Amino acid sequence: MKPVSFALVLSAMLPLIPYAASAFTSRHGVKVNPVSQGVFEVIPRTFNGYLFWCAAADYAHRVLKAPWGADLHVSRGLGPSETTGRRSAVQFTLDESLVADRPVGGYASINSLAAGDSMSVQDAFGYCFVPFGPL
Repeated sequence: MKPVSFALVLSAMLPLIPYAASAFTSRHGVKVNPVSQGVFEVIPRTFNGYLFWCAAADYAHRVLKAPWGADLHVSRGLGPSETTGRRSAVQFTLDESLVADRPVGGYASINSLAAGDSMSVQDAFGYCFVPFGPL
């Protein structure tokens, strides 16, 4: 039997690691991972509505090259992460047709993080400058 090189084994396993090369760390150390075409997931270390919106806007503008006037939509509200297994994550999209369920009554508050909530990339990015305290 021939010895198998580490590089060969590693290259065979890379497709099994979902989105590892696509991970993004936004301001304040918040992780953002793509979930599917057009949907990405924000996974902060601590729960804070401002952090979710800040990281989503940072990712949309810097990675997806979305203009400041584009609208960010919560595609799937607060729930377990699909990409990391953490308890708290929110999925966002720039494509309104990818929103899971739209809430009745509209936007409630910055911390509601319900499917269908939306704001412009620029407005969401403004939350990056809100003092968060020690993180």
